[in-house]
Amino acid sequence: QLQFVESGGGLVQPGGSLRLSCAASGFTLDFYPIAWFRQAPGKEREGVSCINSVDGSTNYADSVKGRFTISKDIAKNTAYLQMNSLKPEDTGVYYCARINGCDWNRHYATVEVWGQGTLVTVSS
Repeated sequence: QLQFVESGGGLVQPGGSLRLSCAASGFTLDFYPIAWFRQAPGKEREGVSCINSVDGSTNYADSVKGRFTISKDIAKNTAYLQMNSLKPEDTGVYYCARINGCDWNRHYATVEVWGQGTLVTVSS
């Protein structure tokens, strides 16, 4: 069974940090581009970050550049999203996804595996 299990969400004050984890099972995570998406209340799901399979290069949405870092641990078959300097507008449900390419708008329909989502709430 192909799946992701996500963890790490929670309530954090503005300026704080969280690290999200996305553990893959049923496939080798390193063979695929892996993306993080988020969905705020009442808004569409949007791409946040992606890490390529071939060279490990990374993409970030402009809204999170310099604050978020995507990474992966091949031995643990797990991807991570380190989120620093969090803002209230970062609030939402975060999903990891196995995608065919890191141009997430172009490849959104190719997502075959989604995580269950983890809620991040940034509030004082």
